Amino acid sequence: MDRFIDLTLNGLAGGAIYAAVALSLVLIWRATRILNFAQGAMMMLTAFIALEAIDASGSYWIGLATALFCGLVLGAVIERLLVRRIEGGPHLNAVVVTIGLLVLIEAVAGMIWGGNPRSFPPAFDIRGYEIGGRTVPFSPNDLFIVGAVAAVMVASVLLFRRTSIGLRMRAAAFEPEVARLLGVRVGRMFTAGWALAALAGSLAGVLVAPAVFVAPNNFDGILIFGFTAAVIGGLDSPPGAVVGGLGLGLVLSYVGGYGGSELVTLGALAILLAVLMVRPTGLFSHARARRV
Repeated sequence: MDRFIDLTLNGLAGGAIYAAVALSLVLIWRATRILNFAQGAMMMLTAFIALEAIDASGSYWIGLATALFCGLVLGAVIERLLVRRIEGGPHLNAVVVTIGLLVLIEAVAGMIWGGNPRSFPPAFDIRGYEIGGRTVPFSPNDLFIVGAVAAVMVASVLLFRRTSIGLRMRAAAFEPEVARLLGVRVGRMFTAGWALAALAGSLAGVLVAPAVFVAPNNFDGILIFGFTAAVIGGLDSPPGAVVGGLGLGLVLSYVGGYGGSELVTLGALAILLAVLMVRPTGLFSHARARRV
């Protein structure tokens, strides 16, 4: 029983990280209908910047604030300089651009900081809580990650459902021509969507960095699991991203704990295939077919 509890707590801690990445992917999909495969590289870049700020100031929170600001600016610049040029074209163009951006950012990071992984300080203590005379694998830092992810999810839901800018983003993403006729500045909405998604991705990068260390290619695996969580929950649903991330983290923890670490990737693939076979749009998606 103790082993099951330990695996559950470990799965929740890992699932919260997947949920954070999934939320950043959901944000940009809802705002622009683009899957950003460079999100992992952008997370890595802002994590390196945060690490430099922490080393210079000695404060984790200054590093976090720097990463969030740089992520906001980076997302807006990428949309204006790259994505804007392929707006209205085939979706494959956006996929190719984001994959190329992934390679470019990782190459630049390698030239600046090298390829050796660097440790990243956590926000809080990483030692597990003492419960019933034993240490459980769930620490104050894990609790901080869960709380941060929950806050981002609530903010995302409120943004898209309760604010005018969120509604304009959705309108611009689904029907840009109609939105323009209604006075929506579609270009600005796309820029805002990329900026906010990069902001969320920067937070995810700082949260995950203590667990994976910081190196040019270290965030690629986390992006894959985050993308899997987003698809499981539904690319249109922030709550689905969180549930998908936590569920994926739990299942992978059980698979790794009882079946072996070599089965973890296979377990993620099996979950993804099962969900796509039962509900292709994701467990929490509200998408409906449209009549033309």
